[in-house]
Amino acid sequence: MAYELDDFCEDCKDLIDPATGKKDLDAVRNNLEKLCQNQEFVDATCGPDAKAGVHTLYRDADKDFMVLSHINAESRTSPPHDHGASWAIYCQAVEYTEMTEYDRTDDSSVQGHAELEVTKKYRLDPGNAGYFDSHCIHSIHFPAGARFIRVTGTDLTKLTTKKFSMDEQSVTVVTPNDKAGAAGSAAA
Repeated sequence: MAYELDDFCEDCKDLIDPATGKKDLDAVRNNLEKLCQNQEFVDATCGPDAKAGVHTLYRDADKDFMVLSHINAESRTSPPHDHGASWAIYCQAVEYTEMTEYDRTDDSSVQGHAELEVTKKYRLDPGNAGYFDSHCIHSIHFPAGARFIRVTGTDLTKLTTKKFSMDEQSVTVVTPNDKAGAAGSAAA
């Protein structure tokens, strides 16, 4: 029998508990890859007939995690950013996503100033999943038509996050629901 969205969400409930801080992101990532091996699920959520945008597939009322499908009509490269106090797991369904991770190398003592260095680059192809833990600085790039499933620890639009510019060596604090400044809330 195929591993379904309901199976995935039930398994997540055992692996994630914000009240205790429990989060087995490796196990959630592995289960998300297993879910995305279910071609019927991929076709239903990320297939050619899926409407462009970000769609909530599931939100857990008790544990607060969300399962989203991202259907991208346009290519996009996000600036380096974090997801604040939340984590995010991506599993590629169609096309690919290039992931870049960064370390902040300055001492954070000057407001608005930040220096970053690239620490890791990798590519997610269909069926591959990767994750960013809380406060991990990262950027993503995907071509037009890319589609992925993303699981987040909470609704990212309700968190304070940070957006960085390597060229300007700057950091901007993005407050909840600041659509103009958001790098990782919906599209990344």
